[in-house]
Amino acid sequence: MALYTAAATANGREGKAVSSDGQLDLALAMPPALGGDGKGTNPEQLFAAGYAACFASALGLVGRQAKVDTKDISVTAEVGIDKDDTSFALSVTLRVELPAEIDEGTGRELVEQAHQVCPYSKATRGNIPVELAVE
Repeated sequence: MALYTAAATANGREGKAVSSDGQLDLALAMPPALGGDGKGTNPEQLFAAGYAACFASALGLVGRQAKVDTKDISVTAEVGIDKDDTSFALSVTLRVELPAEIDEGTGRELVEQAHQVCPYSKATRGNIPVELAVE
C-alpha cells in the first residue's frame, strides 16, 4: 500500500490540470516550440518540476547519510520532447549545482547515489535517457 497517493485530472494539452485536493489548478497549453501559444504550463514543465524536487530530496537523503550538508545544492531538470520511430519520446538532463564547500568528486558521488534512490530516476531507468550534469 502506498504511503501517499497524488491524484490529478487533466483534459488534454490545451485545457486544465487539477489535483484532487485543489492545491494544483493550472491552465495547460502547447509551448510555442510545438505550435502552441504558450499561455499555460505543459506536461514537460510539470515533469521537470517534479523530477527536480524529487531528485533534490534524494540528494538530501544521501547527503545526510554521508554527513554532507546538501541544503545549498540546486537541481534543475531539463525535459526534452522529440520524435522517435513511432511518435514522441522524452529525455532528461539533471543539472546539479554544488556549493563551493562540496568538492566535485564528493558531489558526483552523491549525485550518482541519489540517482539510485530517487523514485523518478527509478521510474525512468531504462525508459528514457537521463544525463547527470554536476556543475
